[in-house]
Amino acid sequence: MKTVKITKMQGCGNDFVIMDYSEYEKTGMKMEVLAKKICDRHFGVGADGLIIPDCSHENSDADISWYFYNSDGSTAQMCGNGMRCFAKYVYDNKLVDKKAFSVKTLAGIIKPELLDNGLIRVNMGKPILEDKKIPFWGERKINVIDREFDITPVSMGNPHCVIITDDDPMKLAEKYGPKIETHEYFPEKTNTEFVKIKSRMEIDMRVYERGCGITLACGTGACASVVVCVLNNLTENKVKVNLLGGPVFIEWQGSKDNPNQDIFLIGSANYSFFAEYVL
Repeated sequence: MKTVKITKMQGCGNDFVIMDYSEYEKTGMKMEVLAKKICDRHFGVGADGLIIPDCSHENSDADISWYFYNSDGSTAQMCGNGMRCFAKYVYDNKLVDKKAFSVKTLAGIIKPELLDNGLIRVNMGKPILEDKKIPFWGERKINVIDREFDITPVSMGNPHCVIITDDDPMKLAEKYGPKIETHEYFPEKTNTEFVKIKSRMEIDMRVYERGCGITLACGTGACASVVVCVLNNLTENKVKVNLLGGPVFIEWQGSKDNPNQDIFLIGSANYSFFAEYVL
């Protein structure tokens, strides 16, 4: 019987299986196939994604890199909650020897930092607002099923469609999220965030994630949502984002006149269990 060692972690309920590369090699499987198998909540471990650290010397432009796969076997350029879990995992397992380091991702170099209070602060880079780079091909209104929504496309290394609403964001995410994810406006599909403003310092957000469906949290989605709120003067530059799995804190000093500013995500990352997975 072949087994591999795995670690299960979660950030605000967004959960991941993390596996050392040496353990992955034992599986003899393609990563996308393994991701679908191990993330299955009925026949596998159950997770929103699979993360495999890469410590090879080829990553000279960063301290470490990762392989990240959604539960459907697709790759994602970035994942904020996954990055916090990854940062804690690689530091605790001595794959890096400093609390602030750089990670090579498909979205570029991301810089997490383990704080003394136990939280992880991640420099998520600069939001992308140019349609071609998101990528987004369409109008700022979208018609799905029986509704028309005003939308703002943003990329945080992965595409997002942000919708500000006074309605129940969870009900909207469940009903309209699947249709927006695959809408022709988004050639690489999209994450969709429904955002309700509570105050200038706090918002509620529910998300339908590309390749995952409804999830308890989305770090890049929280960042994209705050960018849209700030650009529309709906919130201040430091915002508490209430996700289904708990809160995260977003800081962005950007503005309409100066959007080219780094955005920071602050939140927790926690271990769920350590196990041996039977292949």
